[in-house]
Amino acid sequence: MKVSIDKEACIGCGLCVSEQPDIFEMDADKAVVKSGTVPAGKEEGCKATAGNCPVSCIICE
Repeated sequence: MKVSIDKEACIGCGLCVSEQPDIFEMDADKAVVKSGTVPAGKEEGCKATAGNCPVSCIICE
């Protein structure tokens, strides 16, 4: 599964980083994806985190 973040929409709350530190990290005041591919076994957690994002800026495909 691929994941990305709409940087323009991201408010930098850090929820994704706290829920999925293997996938997301903070870069200054915005969240970024460490790698464009979600590690095996983390797909469902990534989808859940995308659903929890307050501005829905995480895109899982």
